[in-house]
Order: sequence, then structure tokens, then C-alpha cells
Amino acid sequence: MTQYRIMLVDDEEEVRRAIIQKIDWQRLGFLVAGDAENGEDALEKMEQLEPDVVITDIRMPYMDGLSLAGRIRLKYPSVKVLIFSGYDDFEYAQQAIKLNVKEYILKPVNVEELTEILIRVHTSLDDEIEQKRNVSLLRESYQKSLPIICEVFLNELVSGNIEEPVIRERLKEYEIDIQGAVAWLTAVIEVEQKETHSRTLFHNEKELIPISVRQMVTEQLSRYCRFTIFNAYSGLALIAAVDEGITLTGLIDLLGDICKECQKILEITVTIGVGHRSSRLSGLGNAYSSAVDALGYKAIVGTGNVIYINDVEPVGRGKLLLDSREEAALLTAVKFGPKEKIEAAVDAIVLKMEDAKVHTRQYQVYLLSIINCLTRLAQQYDLELKEFIGQGQNLYQELIERLRRPEELSSLIIQTGCRMNEAMDRERYNAAQQVIVEAKKYIAEHYQEPGLSVEIICSHLHLSPAYFSTIFKKETGQAYIAYLTELRLQKAVELLTETDDKTYVIASKVGYQEQNYFSYVFKKRFGVSPTRFRRT
Repeated sequence: MTQYRIMLVDDEEEVRRAIIQKIDWQRLGFLVAGDAENGEDALEKMEQLEPDVVITDIRMPYMDGLSLAGRIRLKYPSVKVLIFSGYDDFEYAQQAIKLNVKEYILKPVNVEELTEILIRVHTSLDDEIEQKRNVSLLRESYQKSLPIICEVFLNELVSGNIEEPVIRERLKEYEIDIQGAVAWLTAVIEVEQKETHSRTLFHNEKELIPISVRQMVTEQLSRYCRFTIFNAYSGLALIAAVDEGITLTGLIDLLGDICKECQKILEITVTIGVGHRSSRLSGLGNAYSSAVDALGYKAIVGTGNVIYINDVEPVGRGKLLLDSREEAALLTAVKFGPKEKIEAAVDAIVLKMEDAKVHTRQYQVYLLSIINCLTRLAQQYDLELKEFIGQGQNLYQELIERLRRPEELSSLIIQTGCRMNEAMDRERYNAAQQVIVEAKKYIAEHYQEPGLSVEIICSHLHLSPAYFSTIFKKETGQAYIAYLTELRLQKAVELLTETDDKTYVIASKVGYQEQNYFSYVFKKRFGVSPTRFRRT
């Protein structure tokens, strides 16, 4: 039987002890993780105790059971809340229902009744976990989502953001049959939907046009080659596997026939942009980009046919440019690492240089683009690029000298990127420490304010609460609320020792609106009340 963690919250210790002792928790599948005296105390302990169920009294000082249930619902929505109440009040019960309270139990409650309730709660938790773990349901959900998942993956593929091994693994997983080809061809299919006065086939159902075009492309190509067709950001996209016996000319001719068929049968104009062929799956990003470029020539070439990029931009001209995808991949790798990511990004850039057949000046411009990219990144972190190359060395000159030796060229860029990554990691660590210093300073200046919260500090520091809470605990070893409470109590000790202020005045000076709650927190920390502490 699965054991769930439970926490008891009641301002009377005898009640908590009685409940703990009278119930056979282990037999019912529960473990009492801890208890608390009130709602404030419970919230402070929940992060550490991580209960699955909270049993709370409705009437308690500082924070009642309903307020606690509301806070739990916001911060820990999966935790089940059971409320004990001595009040058979419809309004209380109604509020409890709104707060998603699992059980509203009227006092006095006997062991048998509570046992039955706990059995129901355990069953409910089991059912929830079973539903989440249900493999068949997950598989069914996965199968339903598969077309969407495939389209997302294929869009990532043509954006050029996936590495070759991952591409092969995903293609196999999603059963997209285009692997093992000699090369691949990408195309973008654009359907013109002009407003006309004539009653065409799709006069009243224009949303069916792309579906019909997709169906026609599928029917025609399935007899000739392996391919996948999907909705991309630039329109209907196609990746065709060029196997042995299949020629680019034959494939382009077939796509031209499809354009004519669409005009003849569907009475619509379809233009297809075809990109450069790619010998690697990881090169489909650039190939797809060239297909989009090809489509851009329709204003010159005309619509209703195939536009092949090699026809409008002859290969002989040659272009070697660091495009936005490659630059983004390099920047991300150098910023966040690890070394393997940096190596992969650099290898892709150098491989592009090896494949290019361009003038030497273009190689030089390409290298300058890489240096410019790294320089801008260094400036963001207030770093000097020359610090990562070697004393007296010039990165551009070093790269030019290694231009004929790709492995050495790659090695130098990787080495520079890794050193920059290490320096940026140090900068981020120093920045995190500086944030903590500023946060401590702000807390020290504002701890007297009762409403001082994480959100207020984060607004001052321009950080998100989640990030601040993570680095604050990592750097100080304490959660924010624990640190603030400790600081307030130490200031209270100073005031108790050095002044004759009344307890309620001291409570107000250290950020507590209620004297009673201040006394409660103080006694919990030091074992005695503020008044007795002063006497001793």
C-alpha cells in the first residue's frame, strides 16, 4: 500500500496528540510527517514536510483553517485539505467547497468516522496517481497527439535547431519514413486564394482548399518517392527523400505536374518553391530556407509552377553567410554550455565552410561574422574577447592562418567558446551573489514593514520570485521567510536588551502587526516569552 504524508494543524496540542495516538496511520497507508499550531506555522513547515494531506481545525489564532486552505490551494494545489469544525454553519461549508476542501467534518469526530474518511482520501489519492500513471491512457493520449507532435518536430527540423542523432531518433520514433536516402529535397507549397466573382469549386468552403491540395500532392508523390508533408510557418511544406533511381529533375517535373493538376481540377493556383538538395538531415534547415527564398521569386518568374532555387540563384555565384539560426545556436551554446553543445555548434559552422565553393574573401567575411558574434556576446558580459585567445594574439589572424586546416580552425573556435563559457558562468555566479547582497540590504532596511514579501523584494531587484527564492536559499541556506523571521527576532532581542519599550511596541518595530503572534514566534524560537526573556 502506498504511504501518503499527512500533517495535522490545531492550536491545541492535546488534540493533535490525541489524533496522532488514536489512529492506526500505517494500516491506513499514512505517515504523520509533522504537525503545526496554526496556519502561519503550517505554511512555513509545508515546504519542508511536503504533505499529501493536511488536516486542520477551522478556528485558530493568526490564520484560520479556511485561510490556510486558500493559501494551500494557490501554492500546493495537489494537497488534499480536511477541515474539522465545531460549527454546523452553511456559510463555512460553502466557503470550504469553493476552496476545494476534500472533507468538511463536524466536531466531535470519533476514530471510526475519521478512519472512514482517511480510507476515502487514500483511495482518492490512489486513483489520481493511477490515472496519471495509466500507461494505456497515456499511450492513447500520445497517439491522439502524435500528428501535432510530428508537425512540431518537423517545424523544428526545418528551422535547423536539431542535431543529426536526435533527428534520426525522432524520425524513427514518429515513424516518418525518409531516412537512409542519398539526399533530401525540401519544398514550400503556396496556395493562392484570390477573391473572385466566379463560382469555383470551393466558392463557399475555402478552408477545404489546403486540405485538397495536400491530398493531391500525397496521391501523386506516393507513387514516386518517400516523403513527408506538413503545415509549416511559411505554408505547406514537403521533405522528399531522394533515393537511388530518383532524380531531382524527375521530382521537380512531378511537382510541376501537381501545380497544373491543381489548376485544372481544383481551379486554384499553386506555386511550389524548391530549395537546394541536402546530403544531411541536419542540413534541412538551410535547404528549407532556400525553398522559401525560391518562392520569393514568384513576382519575377510568375505563379502556378515550380520555382527551383538553382534556376534563379545559380550555384556558381556561391554564398557563405552566417545565418540567424547558426548564430543563435553558437550564442546559446557558448552562453550555457556544456562543451559538447559548443563543439556541435562550431562543427556545423565549419562544416558549412568545407561544403562551400566560394572565393577566399567570402571565407574571410564568414570568419569575421563569427568573431563579431562572439564579440557582441563578450560585451554583454563586460568581457574582453582577447582574454580568451592568448596574450598578444589576434583571433582573426589566427583563424585565417588555420583556414586550410578545418580541424585546427574548429579547435580554436571551440577553445575560445569554452573559455568564454567559463568566464560567463563566473559572472553569473558573481551576479547571483550580488543579488543576495542587495536583497539582504533591502531586508535590513525594510524588515519593520509587516507586508515585506518576496514579491516586493523581487519588484525592487527586477527578478522573478521563483528565481530569487532559488538563489536565495542556495546562497544563504535558508528560505526567505526563515531568514526574515530570524532577522526580526534578532532585532527584537536587541530591543528587549537595550530599551524599555513595551512588547507591543517592539513587535511593531520589527514588523509584526499582532503582539500575540510576535510572542508566539519569539517563544517558539527562544523557548520563553519576550517578557520572560527580558527578565532573565
